[in-house]
Amino acid sequence: MTVIQCAMPEPPSEPCPYRVTLFFGPEPVEGKPSTHACVFNVKKRSWKGGVQVTVEITDSQIQFDRAAVDFGRWIDAALLETPSEERKSLADRAEELFIQALCRCKLELLLQSGITQETRRLTADTGAADWEETVRRRTGFVTSYVATELDLTPRDTSSF
Repeated sequence: MTVIQCAMPEPPSEPCPYRVTLFFGPEPVEGKPSTHACVFNVKKRSWKGGVQVTVEITDSQIQFDRAAVDFGRWIDAALLETPSEERKSLADRAEELFIQALCRCKLELLLQSGITQETRRLTADTGAADWEETVRRRTGFVTSYVATELDLTPRDTSSF
């Protein structure tokens, strides 16, 4: 289970009131071809327990975001010094982590507006109007999330 600290747009005005933990994903969504989902456990400090929030994203959104972040070039450069026998498995893992980071960005759109203590699902079209700007604004979060999970040192990714 991966714990992701709540990241807000710079500068943060106050601490994030939510603790967000990746529960699982990305997984294919049953009955929705070309759609993946990540499930997060979200707990507000004042709640006794957390709630599960499922975040969906489509293959076309992922491809758009790959281009917006220039993720292919970034991961190729980040893995350049990696032994060739490890590169393929790390690149595959990076794709999963990329989707997790995108789902987390979409979840942050919801958290910024506040949520109630109930399990919910963010469909792929949720927040579509704000999505492009959110991804562009969060490029640093996306790449640093992947780099951290792959144990790439800052030296490996700083120049990309």
